[in-house]
Amino acid sequence: MKLAEALVLRADASRRVEQLRSRIGGSARYQEGEAPAEDAGALLAEVGAVLGELEGLIRRINRTNAATTLDGGGTLTDALARRDILKVHHGLVSGAADAAAGEGRHGYRQLRSELKMLPALPVADLRTQADRLARELREVDTLIQRTNWAVDLLD
Repeated sequence: MKLAEALVLRADASRRVEQLRSRIGGSARYQEGEAPAEDAGALLAEVGAVLGELEGLIRRINRTNAATTLDGGGTLTDALARRDILKVHHGLVSGAADAAAGEGRHGYRQLRSELKMLPALPVADLRTQADRLARELREVDTLIQRTNWAVDLLD
C-alpha cells in the first residue's frame, strides 16, 4: 500500500470516530419507556475497534515519514514540519499586510478633522514576502504529495 492510500484510510477512520462519537452521545441516555435509538455499548465497542485500526495506521505512517528521505536531503517528517511552519508564517505575513493596508476597517476619514490612519509596516514588501512564502509552500506541498504516492507504507 502506498503512503497516500494510508493517509486516505487514516482520514476515513478519523471521520468514522467522530461519527461514532456523535451517535454514542445521542444514544447514551433515553427517556423512560422508550428504547434508545442505538445500542451505545455496541457503538463503544465499534469505536474501540476503529481506534485500534487508526492507531496502527498512524504508527505505520509516522515510521514511513521518518524513514523516507527526499531529494535534496531531509526526511518526509522534516518536509511536513517545514510545510506547517510555512503555513503559519504565510498567514502571519498576509495578516500583517492586510492589517497595515487597513483591510476590513474603515480607514477613510469623513472629515478633515478626524485622525488619519497610517500603515506601520511596508504593505508592498509584506505582499512580496507573502507571495514568496506561498510559492515555497506550494513547492514543499507538491514534493510531499509526490512522495506520498511514490513511497510504500512500512510495516
